[in-house]
Amino acid sequence: MTHVLEYHLVHYRRTWRSSALSMLVMPLLTMLGFGVGVGAYVTGGVDGVPYLDWIVPGLIASTAVQAALGEATWPVLSYFKWLKVYFAQAAAPLRVADILGGHVLFMLFRILLSTVVFLVVAVLFGVVHSWWALLVVPISLLVGLAVAAPTVAYSASITIDSFLAILMRFAVLPMSLFSGVFFPIESLPTLLRWVAWALPLWHGVDLSRDAMLGLAPGLPGLGHVLYLLAWCALGSWLAHDRFRRQLVI
Repeated sequence: MTHVLEYHLVHYRRTWRSSALSMLVMPLLTMLGFGVGVGAYVTGGVDGVPYLDWIVPGLIASTAVQAALGEATWPVLSYFKWLKVYFAQAAAPLRVADILGGHVLFMLFRILLSTVVFLVVAVLFGVVHSWWALLVVPISLLVGLAVAAPTVAYSASITIDSFLAILMRFAVLPMSLFSGVFFPIESLPTLLRWVAWALPLWHGVDLSRDAMLGLAPGLPGLGHVLYLLAWCALGSWLAHDRFRRQLVI
């Protein structure tokens, strides 16, 4: 598994410059546009919390999910269909668990980078008020894996990239909009509220918001963690099954 992770890290060492600027610019633009721009019109904040302080935890969780999806979609499909990287690795003395696990570890590395950069930008904007904010790092890794694992299984099950565009339009975009990132889900109709509760991102947003605001999550927080772990476990099992079907002859 570590050898597969090393392969992805060596490749990233050659290409990191292409993503470094966007990794820094996107948090800046997002916080300026939504947190400062829109926040200027949200008088009184949300639940007594300034809008910028309230929205940043959701943006961090959403960024973690976007980073996870960036590695769990087109790269996975291309490694099966076009580049055949997975098949080359399977020809070496590597198990399916090594091939899948090494790439998932690299996904977690990318999520970690994106989260840390966003957190540093948040510090510069003065919206981090407690050391408890550091908990958003493991929370982001958890919600990122909860989304990445089933997405890897999906990407390993398709043969054309049009299905990835469908995933982005009908699953990822609604999840980003209706998971409490930009506004409380209490303002949604009851049906959409249930949809938000079922999606992993909302649970990550709620945990991140408690951490950033220094609030005790209590039993609801434990429920969030267990629910995200269930997504991780089920997604990992599905991904391993799809990889095994494709790589084991």
